[in-house]
Amino acid sequence: MNQNKLHVVACIPAYNEEKTIAKVVLLAQKHVDKVVVCDDGSTDMTGEIASKLGAEVIRHERNMGKGVALKTMLTHVKPLSPDLVVTLDADGQHDPDEIPRLLKPIIGGGADMVVGSRYVEGSKTDMPLYRKIGLKLVDLVGKRSYRGIVKDSQSGFRAFSSRMLDFMLECEAEGYGIETEQLSRAIKNGFRVTEVPITVKYKGLEKTSKKNPVAHGAELIGLALRIIVEERPLLFFGVPAALLLMLGLASGVYLLWYFNETRYFSIPIALITLGALFTGVTLFIASLILYAVARLKRKE
Repeated sequence: MNQNKLHVVACIPAYNEEKTIAKVVLLAQKHVDKVVVCDDGSTDMTGEIASKLGAEVIRHERNMGKGVALKTMLTHVKPLSPDLVVTLDADGQHDPDEIPRLLKPIIGGGADMVVGSRYVEGSKTDMPLYRKIGLKLVDLVGKRSYRGIVKDSQSGFRAFSSRMLDFMLECEAEGYGIETEQLSRAIKNGFRVTEVPITVKYKGLEKTSKKNPVAHGAELIGLALRIIVEERPLLFFGVPAALLLMLGLASGVYLLWYFNETRYFSIPIALITLGALFTGVTLFIASLILYAVARLKRKE
């Protein structure tokens, strides 16, 4: 397949997806020049099936997580000099026939990265309510890390230009948090990110998440908070530090006034004063150190 004479590669992370991998690979091959599958430590026939169908398979001996699988594939395809890279899940949720829809904004010069979204007008999904609520909460927490530009931060169906490969390879998340980190790095480095509507199905599929929902959500929220702390340490630590310092000073003044009026030294108020001042100073110093580190990283 050749999109306007551009070299297009699809990367599919897969873990125990022998029931769906064949259909995903075959449909993807209609729209891209090469399909690469990372068999992330599967204990079934996922890798063998993908290989028989013509996909290039890279195998991890043990399950290492979606983020590691994507990084393995992107490292592998970089020497191939693809013009466009598409990533999609192996569990059958995404429709590979919608790949041209993701590529169109990039080919047209209007975007560097396109996310297939479940939340924009024109999308179709039968997502269960509990999952919809969970993803909305994760999106809400992570919104600051990608500036609220994208509605569906957890969609694994996305495409990006070769200009972004090096930045995508800098991502450190090993698990499902990779999607949030990719968006954060793309937007931070000035790339144009847009969304297009896609069809995502859940009914009739095997369990689509290989991870406990609580652990999955905790991982994503933890990553979002880490990104916020790294990029805005003065806001994350500085504001609480200022509030605690003001509380400590206010309670200290009250302690002195109360002692002057009654000659009674209040131990509880003194503990509150010392605790607030000590914690406030600690957070303030931490915010300055993290801010300096962030500035140095930007200059690298």
